[in-house]
Amino acid sequence: MRNKSWLGQNFGRSCIWVVGLALLFGCWGADAAVAATAKEIDVSVDVALEKFEQDVGGTKQFLADAKGLLVFPSVIKAGAGFGGEFGEGALRINHKTVSYYNTMAGSFGLQLGAQAKTIVIVFLDEDALRQFRKSEGWKVGVDGSVAVIAIGAGTSLDSSKLNQPIVGFILDQKGLMYNLTLEGSKFTRINK
Repeated sequence: MRNKSWLGQNFGRSCIWVVGLALLFGCWGADAAVAATAKEIDVSVDVALEKFEQDVGGTKQFLADAKGLLVFPSVIKAGAGFGGEFGEGALRINHKTVSYYNTMAGSFGLQLGAQAKTIVIVFLDEDALRQFRKSEGWKVGVDGSVAVIAIGAGTSLDSSKLNQPIVGFILDQKGLMYNLTLEGSKFTRINK
């Protein structure tokens, strides 16, 4: 039986760690590389909200009744063992952008590849919106909870059944995504 050196035994594992860490830190540092202007973010938010209204019936009235909307038009998630996600968006109150945010999250587990998604967070309660705006960095599951809503294709949103202060929707190019969570996502105000 042949003895393998430490390097030989762990070379594959080491490569996975290095690639994973590079992707993770690459996504966290992506704000400098892909930072959008305020105008670019606003245009992207408009497009994302239009698509959301087209994909999910009943959202126009639901969004009109919201105290605030936090919209991330494109959140990119990439990983190989370790992963990270990053996106920029805007907080809107009364249809006007009041501030800009980025979102970041890290993960570990069985993952390989990249995907893009849109996140729409709806504040239905004035106190929840106020607490969010006062925070320096707001983390889902620590600073507050977001109830992620999943409804079937071809159905409409019934806002009378939503009794949570903050609800979230996650969409991809095909529409509303299921079985996803925002737990661990962090939202931080940025200057634009």
